[in-house]
Amino acid sequence: MKLRKGDKVKVLSGKDKGREGEIIKVLPKENKVIVDRINIAKRHMKATKSLMQGGIIDKDMPVAASAVAIVCPACGPTRIGIKVDGSLKVRICRKCEGEL
Repeated sequence: MKLRKGDKVKVLSGKDKGREGEIIKVLPKENKVIVDRINIAKRHMKATKSLMQGGIIDKDMPVAASAVAIVCPACGPTRIGIKVDGSLKVRICRKCEGEL
């Protein structure tokens, strides 16, 4: 998976199509990402030690990694390519070939 925590992405499909956000968690085994304030669901939570007050809570749910595109600072939403510099792998923009 080429996406990382902290990347700014744009949603390509689903109920939040067109919205942008930052990746807060990557789930590589499931090929999904959790994006801040995207794909929010209401969850009924019971009060616990970690969650002092129960009730209905908004929770960020995972989005398929294929449903988001990384946002290049120069050219906007794009796909990611890999360029090998000696022993280092560097992520590049497929449109402008700039480093991400």
